[in-house]
Order: sequence, then C-alpha cells, then structure tokens
Amino acid sequence: MARLINIDNGGTLTDICVIDGDRVYRTKTLTTPYDLSKCFFDGLRKVSKSIYGEEDLQSLLTSTDHIRYSTTQGTNALVERKGPRLGLVVGGTLTAAALQRNAGEKELFAALVGERVVSLDPDQDEAALELAAVRAINALASAGANRIVVAVGGADRNAAEQRLKRLLLRKFPPHLLGALPLLYSHEVVEDEDDARRSWTALFNAFLHPAMERFLYNAEHLLRENKSQNPLLIFRNDGHSARVAKTIASKTYSSGPRGGAEGARALAAHYGFKQLLSMDVGGTTTDIGLVENGEVRAHRRGRIEGVDISFPLCDVVSIGVGGSSIIKVEGGAIKVGPESVGSTPGPACFGLGGKEATITDVFLLQGLLDPASYFGGELKIDVERARAAVAEKIAGPLGISVDEAVTKMEAAWVAKVADSLKAFAAITPDTTLAAFGGAGPFVVCKVAEAAGIRRVIIPGLAAVFSAFGIGFSDIGHQYEAPLKSKDNEGLQATQEELLQRARRGMFAEGFDLGDCKVEKSLLLTEGGGESRVPLANGKLPGKIPATTRASVSLTVVKTMPHPQLSGRFGGQTHPAVAQGERKLQVGAVPLYRAEEQVAGASAQGPAVLEEAFFTCRLEAGWQFEFNASGDILLTRAAAKA
Repeated sequence: MARLINIDNGGTLTDICVIDGDRVYRTKTLTTPYDLSKCFFDGLRKVSKSIYGEEDLQSLLTSTDHIRYSTTQGTNALVERKGPRLGLVVGGTLTAAALQRNAGEKELFAALVGERVVSLDPDQDEAALELAAVRAINALASAGANRIVVAVGGADRNAAEQRLKRLLLRKFPPHLLGALPLLYSHEVVEDEDDARRSWTALFNAFLHPAMERFLYNAEHLLRENKSQNPLLIFRNDGHSARVAKTIASKTYSSGPRGGAEGARALAAHYGFKQLLSMDVGGTTTDIGLVENGEVRAHRRGRIEGVDISFPLCDVVSIGVGGSSIIKVEGGAIKVGPESVGSTPGPACFGLGGKEATITDVFLLQGLLDPASYFGGELKIDVERARAAVAEKIAGPLGISVDEAVTKMEAAWVAKVADSLKAFAAITPDTTLAAFGGAGPFVVCKVAEAAGIRRVIIPGLAAVFSAFGIGFSDIGHQYEAPLKSKDNEGLQATQEELLQRARRGMFAEGFDLGDCKVEKSLLLTEGGGESRVPLANGKLPGKIPATTRASVSLTVVKTMPHPQLSGRFGGQTHPAVAQGERKLQVGAVPLYRAEEQVAGASAQGPAVLEEAFFTCRLEAGWQFEFNASGDILLTRAAAKA
C-alpha cells in the first residue's frame, strides 16, 4: 500500500494521520488561525519525527504518494459568522425576499448580506443597464461589501449574468489594485432552482477567500519541500480533488465527512445497524449517521439549514466543543457557540485566555492530568482554570466553584445529547461513535442523556476524522440539463459531460479509461427530485413536458484504503490499572489505553486515557478493548 498523509484541520487542533501499509502514525498540533500553513507544516514535521526518529520533512514528503487535507474552517466561520462582508445584486425573477423564505434563511441572510443588496432589471438597453450596474456595485462597495455575488432569476439567467459580466469587466477590470471580486451564480453551479443556486454562490463567496489564500500557500510550500504530487482537498461529498479543481462550498464540513467515512467503515466492520457519530473538537460537535451501511446524505445538501445545489453529507455542526465559551446569560448557563479556539485557548492553557470552557471544567474535576494532557506537550494550569470559572460562572450565579463546575458539565452534556436526539431517532440498535479530541471525555453521560446504551471509541479516536479521509477516492461530479428530451439529446449531453470528465481527470493525472464512471438521469417535478440510473445509455421512457431533466456523471479513481481488524465479544479478562485518578468525587482506577491488550475489560467508575484523549467511565458502564485498540463501552441493563 502506498504511503498516504491525511490532515484534518480544526478550529483548535490540527490532526495528522500517516497511513503506511499496516502502520498508522498520528499526531496533533495546535491550530494557528493567523497562518494555517504553520500548523500544517508543524504537524508534518512532528509526525516525521515519529517515523524517522528525528524531524525529516523532505524524506516524508518525497516518500508520500498523496496528501489529503480537510478543514472545518468554513464550518467554524459560518457557525461563528466570521467572514467577508457580502454584497448581492439580484435581477430577473429573483428577489432578495425569495432568499429569505423562513426564519433560518432570514437570520443567515442578515448575517452574511444584511442591507447590502441591490435589485436591477437586466432587460434594460445597454446604456441604461451599464449605468444601473455601475451604481449598484458602487453602492454595495460604499455599504462595506468586499465580495459581490450577482444572481439573476428566470429562464434567461445565464445569458443575463453573462451580459452583466461583460459590462462589469469593462468598468471594474480585475487586474486593478483593490478591484472587488464579482462572482456570478451560473459559474458556480448549473441549477434551475434560482434560490438554491444563489445561496450556493453566496456560501461560496463567503468561504472562498480564506480557503484560497491558505491552500495555494500550502501547495507552494509543499512543492518547495519536494512533494511529489499536488495537494488534494477532501470534500463533503466523500471524494478528494486537487486544489485547482475544488470550489470552496464543497469544503464545508469536509472534516466531519472524514469522520463519517470512518464511521461507515466501522459500521460495516462491526455490523452496526445504526451508528450515530459525534466528533467533538475544540469549536464544534459534528453529528452524523450511518444507517444500513450508508452515510446519511442529501442529493441537494443543506448548509445551516439552507438548501444548496451540491450533494452534501447530512452532518450537523453545533457550536459546542472543548474550547466553547461557557458563560452566564439571564441567570442561566449558556454553552457556545463562540469558541476561544487554540488562540488564546481555554484559560487553563495559560496563553492569555480568560473565558471558562469545558476543558477548564474537566481539569478542575480532576479528569485531566496536567502532566499527561496532550501527550505531556501542553502544560495546563489549574489555578487559571479556577479563576476563570470563579469570575465568569460562580460569581454571577452566587455559587461555589465546585457547584459551578457541576452545572457547567450538565449544561454541556445536555446540549450535546439534545442535539443527538434532534438529529436521529434513538433505537435499541443505536450505537454511538465518540471521537475527536473531546469526544470520549464524558461520553457515558452524553449517551445516558440521549438514551443510548452502547458506545464505541475507535483506537484512533483523537485523529479519527483524519483517518477516515483514508477511505476516500479522487472523484468529480458533472451535471448538465438534458439538451432535448429524447435519446439524441441524452447522447449529446452525455458526450459533453464525458468530455468535461476526461479533461478533469486528466488534470488530476489520470486517464478516464482507468476510472469508474456512473451516469444517472435527474428528474425534477414540483419540489421533488428522483434519480434514475442510466445503465444502458437510453432514456427510461417519455419525460413529461413539465419535468426538468438533467444528466449527472460521477467519475472516480480508486485509491488504496486502510483495512480494519479486531472483534468484540470474545473471551475477556480484567484490565490492568496503571494507578488512580483523583476526581472531584473521589479516587478511581486509571487505565492507560496503550497498555491494554485484546479482551481487557473493567467496570466503571474509572478513567481511560491515552496520549490525546481522556474518557470518564461512569458507574454502571464497562469497557472492552479489542486487538485494534477500539474500545466498546456498554451500559448494564437496569435491574427490575
């Protein structure tokens, strides 16, 4: 198997996983939001030391076939509403009101666009349209917009947007310093649903700038260090592609999709019928579902509850993580969605943070050991954590720090558990997969609150989303409206898409003949959409005049995937404790994950710990390790 590097960049920590045949090397490093390329290369240098015994970045890169990268930066930016100020020009049959059909769309529109919207008539004569368009762009720029989306509705939308583009290129040439970037909705995606296409363009404009700056800088630095192949971006549709062949919208929740791909592999390996996953990072908890072997996804995805044109994994990102700010509002404890990230980080990091977080709580409870936290590489300060909780929570509520810590944990657990129950119907077949650096912390409490009795913590839990990227292939999807509703029109549309696919895969370094090609017909009638496979290259029957029809082409070049091993349910034996951990409620056995062998089992209360995660096993729960280092937690049935 070729050597592959997977990197999952989160808001607080960046995870690196190197898959080298049957060996997996992993590490974590603090995310550096001021320069993402720094944590990117810090992580690569750090993992090279694990492989070679000393830092040797160039040897690592020259011996690696592919580097795949995913990020939650776009997710975090939208959760925290941090990004460029967008302006919007609408025209034709499209209005700003059409993009604000419910409370969720109104809130998001207010956050991303606000009052920076102008309507114009694209059917005016050239002189009138030129004057109106220039005034529109100047008005939006004066209102503070630093990126502008142009979206026209109606059957002639493409022609109208192209006309505006030609006109605005003359008046606002992009080569001039300070030129405002203008994005036209038809260039992002072909979609006859005007609102959906426009929202897709708005999201793309919001996510694009930061992604572009970092990714091209990282690719440049990789080339300088003799990397053999272009950087690949892992996307939310489960495939990877070159930076130059990826649009920003498809990177949204790509990190969580890595976790979803890993969860799908876990579900298949262990035979879980319904695997609900919770990936808890520093800024967000990302929730996904694998049911009957499939990752729950949408043909037309949703971002922040808003429909977009691209397929997306159904992942909900809630603003609660290890670094989420916990505060008092109106006499009640509120968790997130704001996060301190890695800079300055939780108060206990000692990097200038003053806000209270769940990480500070777990330190004060005794769950975290300052000597072993983050593999002993990051020193954490109990007194700074105590001061933050005293000032931000205990003081405003008029309670002790110990009481505050208990209430903070309860609020944090409730927010995660409530989100799990809102996302999926919990059944006796539900297993919860807990991963991410903060996923295992109090997973038993979360599971109890959600009504779940079985939990799996993967052996690579701390970097599981990065590991999950290893199950992706290089792929692209192409779509175009049917040229005519007959077999001749179908053939012409397929040929056009195949030509685009041939060029696209050539740019990835592959011949189309070496790739898997899937064709399907998309039929839209009213608000419903159906997909019909095109196995024989012919239409399945007559298409009604009122039905919109498009052809979808998916092209995939398969890459090597890691193989899972290990089973549960065999003979067990008592796990060996490596001492005690003094918790707020008393001393409990401490089990080091690295020291356990297949079949090791014990009852709670206890603490499980490895270099990059810690888990508190509650009373009534037991754990079992298998040969892969995966951990199964089960709750005993209640006594009658």
